[in-house]
Amino acid sequence: MAGQLLINLIPGETTLHKLTGTTKVRFFIVLLVFIIMSFDIRLLLPLCILGIVGLLSMKPNWKVIKYFFIITGVMNLINIFLFWLVDPDCGAIWCGGGSTVLYQFSGRFIITAESIWYLSVRFLKMMTSLVISMVFILSITPSEIAAGLYSIKVPYKICTIFSMAFRYIPDIARDFDNIKISMQVRGVELDSKKASFMTRIKQYVLILVPLIISSFDRVGNIANAMDLRGYGKGKTRTYYSEREEQKADKAAKILYCGLFLFCIYWIITKNIMPQPSKMWYPFS
Repeated sequence: MAGQLLINLIPGETTLHKLTGTTKVRFFIVLLVFIIMSFDIRLLLPLCILGIVGLLSMKPNWKVIKYFFIITGVMNLINIFLFWLVDPDCGAIWCGGGSTVLYQFSGRFIITAESIWYLSVRFLKMMTSLVISMVFILSITPSEIAAGLYSIKVPYKICTIFSMAFRYIPDIARDFDNIKISMQVRGVELDSKKASFMTRIKQYVLILVPLIISSFDRVGNIANAMDLRGYGKGKTRTYYSEREEQKADKAAKILYCGLFLFCIYWIITKNIMPQPSKMWYPFS
């Protein structure tokens, strides 16, 4: 299953991989706030481009992540189409002013320049969040996630739950793959070209149910082992995966602190001061 999962157990060699877990988690949270707070293409487009550059710099396994982009892109396009179907003139409210009709199907269903602009920015916003999330997932390990969450005052028991959950996903996937191969050796047909979709679903359920039950037993064994070692007795915890800050971490810290201050400024000014429209529209 190596190379088929997005979860990394060993840090990579790129600059993004070498950042500490604290830096990655804090930067990711600030970027999420940055994406959520605005529908301004002047903010979203540069971030999307930087996210793509960061993703390319890590040289990921495109055979795996391309399906995430395809599925997410298709679902977002369907979401945008349904959004337009419910309110064909949705852009008028967001862009302010009137509606510039480009094409009219009927009295209700119209295509306006404002709606195209709003829906395009909405799609860009969704894809930007996907790119940034993918960079974060590919650059961090479960232990770094736990250390990063603990740095923002999340209780370390909850951090450990996150770390263990991400660590066991590859194990479960590996066990699933081994069981599937064993069933195929015994004559169970699971090839998509030879077995129907429903037949494969039934066989997969037969694999997953006992696998999930056995996972609970494994969790119980781990919990007992942690209790015997005195886990949870102390009020604080340290993490071996958390390294000292390097120059890249200090530079990233300056960036996400500055970005966080900008987010506060943007949210205050956009929510207190009266605005002619809800989003930036260059043709108004």
